[in-house]
Amino acid sequence: MQIIQATYEQLSAQVTQRQNQTANKPEIEAAVAKIIANVRQNGDAALTQYAQDFDKVSLSDFKVPQATIDAAYDACPADLLAALKLAKRNITSYHKKEITYGFMDAEQPGVIRGQKVMPLAAVGLYVPGGTAAYPSTILMSAIPAKLAGVEKIVMVTPPQKDGINPTVLTAAKLAGVSAIYQVGGAQAVAALAYGTKTIPQVDKIMGPGNIFVATAKKQVFGQVDIDMIAGPSEIGIIADKSADPKKLAADLLSQAEHDKLARPMLVTPSLELAQAVSAQVDAQLTTLPRAEIARASVENEGFIAVVANLDQAFDLMNQIAPEHLEVQVPEAITYLDQIKNAGSVFFGESASEPLGDYVAGPNHILPTAGSARFFSPLGVLDFVKRTQFIQYTPAALAKESKAITRLARVEGLEGHARAIEARQ
Repeated sequence: MQIIQATYEQLSAQVTQRQNQTANKPEIEAAVAKIIANVRQNGDAALTQYAQDFDKVSLSDFKVPQATIDAAYDACPADLLAALKLAKRNITSYHKKEITYGFMDAEQPGVIRGQKVMPLAAVGLYVPGGTAAYPSTILMSAIPAKLAGVEKIVMVTPPQKDGINPTVLTAAKLAGVSAIYQVGGAQAVAALAYGTKTIPQVDKIMGPGNIFVATAKKQVFGQVDIDMIAGPSEIGIIADKSADPKKLAADLLSQAEHDKLARPMLVTPSLELAQAVSAQVDAQLTTLPRAEIARASVENEGFIAVVANLDQAFDLMNQIAPEHLEVQVPEAITYLDQIKNAGSVFFGESASEPLGDYVAGPNHILPTAGSARFFSPLGVLDFVKRTQFIQYTPAALAKESKAITRLARVEGLEGHARAIEARQ
């Protein structure tokens, strides 16, 4: 694994350069725009054709029968079902604390102000298909939506010749998904955004996918809301000489195995630790089943940066704003205030990143590619909308009317001023 020894300024410049290397793929943008236009015009017929062309599956009905879902749930091995239920319980207990309510105040005589918090009516969950199966992502997406009060959670996933993965169906039932449709790719995003005869239109689309799915989400944003434009997975680790190189290497590889473009990163003031972790990464790669993917990630995207001290390590990680951040130093949680930009933080030797992927409870749908500077993890607040309300008595309006008309006329909006004066 590449070890970088440079001044802090040089390291900072390298981080900035890497973050600015956002690929622009106009050919994909054009292909996705064409798919969206086709689905808008031809609806289910377009979806049927894309299933044949892209997935090599012929479907007479996109909707997965409830009997199929129930059968998958009933056949789920007991230990796997217990693990899913544990994850559900912890995700629920964590996200319940995010539930927020509206308010009303009457602090001024004759004036009532307030805010009403309401759930979105319908949301769409995209679940990748193929060889991938992410039941944990279904739980992470659907449970906060249910807690927010969303009534309709529509799941789409690419059709499979042998049927949808049964664990995916089990997780969907456990999480309270309303309906599952066998549609994938950019065409599934288009169907959720605009609706077809079979697939209902939703208010928000969430969930991971390939570059076509991500591009489609970006193009339909505004017609519907989206969770975020997610990039490849990232893990950043801050560690000192007290950390265990074997465990650090295992944590770096836990994210490297996701994708050849995943970014495993370690920042440490110890050159000795850096060298030991690099050697451990090489050793552990030899027995990792997804070694080809992880090796490409480590060699092309990963790095170990050696800095002067822990303060520089935190400053550099705040600039990177990683999706996942592990802090592997003594009394790690005491450094909480030094963390400004990160999606999810894991403190101490026992808090390995996969803990957050599955059962701890905090969400694993997180901002990537530096967007933790301004985005937050998925949660209950992503599934509600707020409406403001105001009521004034005539006397209360009269008290503030001169200020209103003065401001309106400064802005050149005489009609605004006259609307107030009409009530005097």
